[in-house]
Amino acid sequence: MVVPKNTQFIDTGGTTVQFDVLAGRLRPNAWQRRACGIGSKGFRVYDWVLMESVDPDHQYMIRRSIDDGELAFYHCYNPNRAGFGELVHVAGARWPIEECFGSGKNEVGLDHYQVRTWDAWHRHITFAMLAHTFLAVTAHTSKKGGAITPRG
Repeated sequence: MVVPKNTQFIDTGGTTVQFDVLAGRLRPNAWQRRACGIGSKGFRVYDWVLMESVDPDHQYMIRRSIDDGELAFYHCYNPNRAGFGELVHVAGARWPIEECFGSGKNEVGLDHYQVRTWDAWHRHITFAMLAHTFLAVTAHTSKKGGAITPRG
């Protein structure tokens, strides 16, 4: 989960630390360069650092842009102790999800609902996502020059 830069946590030494202050104190060799997914211009590569906390189920990450040094801060609930690469991959999964919702808003009116009940909202979202899926499959198939055939 992305958190603000003024978020404080207790490090393994028992000291309360604020993210942005800690980021300034990190040694240059603490950062690891990793790709967090593929974007429109190729792999999205950033510098990352993973930090432990007193609570063994929680870890913290900082992402630094290679271009301008902009920082992003993450609180990771990680009770199964997934590896660093997996945490970076999960952090990078946000972009495709946002693109999907943006496309759904533009193409099928995902954000055009005026409902007052849970059932009506659920129906609208379900049908909008179904329409979005149909359009995506149809567009993909037409690019390949094939036809959609039923299987069975």
